[in-house]
Amino acid sequence: MSRSPVVDESVRAGLARYYPGPGVVASVSLQSDIPAARGLKSSSAVSTAFILAVARAAGNEPSSLEVGRQAAEVGRRVGISATGALDDALAGLEPGFVVTDNRKDSVLRRAEIDPSWGVVLYIPPEPHPASPGLVSAFSGERGEGEKSARAALDGDWATAMRINTELVERTLRYSYRSLRERLEQRGAIASGVSGLGPTLAVIAPTARLSELVEALPNDRAEKRLVRFHQSASNEGGTR
Repeated sequence: MSRSPVVDESVRAGLARYYPGPGVVASVSLQSDIPAARGLKSSSAVSTAFILAVARAAGNEPSSLEVGRQAAEVGRRVGISATGALDDALAGLEPGFVVTDNRKDSVLRRAEIDPSWGVVLYIPPEPHPASPGLVSAFSGERGEGEKSARAALDGDWATAMRINTELVERTLRYSYRSLRERLEQRGAIASGVSGLGPTLAVIAPTARLSELVEALPNDRAEKRLVRFHQSASNEGGTR
């Protein structure tokens, strides 16, 4: 079995839930092009993928919420997330927007995404610090965090993204403000730090994505396009 604590605990959680009893052995492998510790929810994606794979191998088809809750518990248990990040887990399992209460592992709101939208990802090579170690750093931003959450619950995703991004930029000292303003002048609907960064996510009409990629800094960062479809599948490209 992999030496990754996330993989190990996710497989154990899946076996305990869907293959109860002694004597079960699992052999797993992992391939992913999602860079770790860049704010792209790689740990949540890996955890939900393994839990769901074990469930399906046992002939089960659990709901996204069931799998997401198990992944959130894994995240808390291995110490990769202070909250368990149910929102991150569900984002990798279902299309659309989702707002969660991570203290109660419950869903507060879901909404569909416009299929004509897409995303540009600007992914610097430097990883972000570990999430649990940043709890104290964000403790003074509770008020702004609550403003962002209220905007998300009201369905004002662009405002929620902006407030949250300004909060993360202040706390982790990212310097994206002028870049975000430039991208929005070129047609971005919204832009902001993904998770703890350093990835910057830019939401825009699909027709504007290539132009926005060209507006990004010409540096060592990776640039990706993600186009959405009504079938909830996506296709990506790297520039």
